[in-house]
Amino acid sequence: MPEIDVIELADILRDAARAEILPRFRRLDPETVHTKSSPTDLVTEADTEAEKRITAVLNRRWPQAVVIGEEAVSADPGVLQRLAGADLAVTLDPVDGTANFAAGLPLYAVMAAVVARGETVAGIIYDPMGDDWVLAERGAGAFLRRPDGETRRLRVAEPVPLAQMVAHVSIGFLPPHAKVQVLGNLAKLAISANYRVAGHDYRTFASGHCHAVMFNKLMPWDHLPGTLISVEAGACVRKFDGSAYRPSDLGGGLLLATDQDSWSLLRREVFTV
Repeated sequence: MPEIDVIELADILRDAARAEILPRFRRLDPETVHTKSSPTDLVTEADTEAEKRITAVLNRRWPQAVVIGEEAVSADPGVLQRLAGADLAVTLDPVDGTANFAAGLPLYAVMAAVVARGETVAGIIYDPMGDDWVLAERGAGAFLRRPDGETRRLRVAEPVPLAQMVAHVSIGFLPPHAKVQVLGNLAKLAISANYRVAGHDYRTFASGHCHAVMFNKLMPWDHLPGTLISVEAGACVRKFDGSAYRPSDLGGGLLLATDQDSWSLLRREVFTV
């Protein structure tokens, strides 16, 4: 079990969203929107201010924990190196889906994961627009939780044949040759989609509303919460080579499916990268 109270952490994310993110939604000053690594990799004042607020609260409440925030790493890549050796760490994505947020699209999330001695032990994805969380602790199941305390256990969908599968697929970071091949193979599925926000791809999958999720770029704040939630909801979660995904992994691709047989089928027939 994590040494950090997961419900308290979930409330901290919600408080930051209400103070720093929601008041700026569709009210951003264009001068506060900046690009990072590419024109589609954005950061806004909401990202930076929410991360500062959450980090300050975490440092006061759990000073023993190392906080690994996306924007802190963007400013100083060396911060990420602290994750591997930490006894206790929290990864933080203050606004997952910043491009959507900056465009005024109501599909973004606030995410955190708790990592204890190299293992992800808790994950939280908060939706400011719906005002609810999906969250999990290792070995305890995955749940949708509302602010009034109502909870509902999550379970991935039942397996279906390849032609009936719905998959959420992020191809942006695939090598060009693999991108062409995967795009062609996606015709074998019923539907392929991409929300441009990992948090909602994971929420959709863990809630049983799609059958697979694929990513290639593996930053811990993007994927540690959702992969743990998905595992606790019954999913098969593996890197492309079949190995387990670890907090220190930054590459190697990631494929999630409803079960092992579906994972193997998708890897063979669609994601032949």
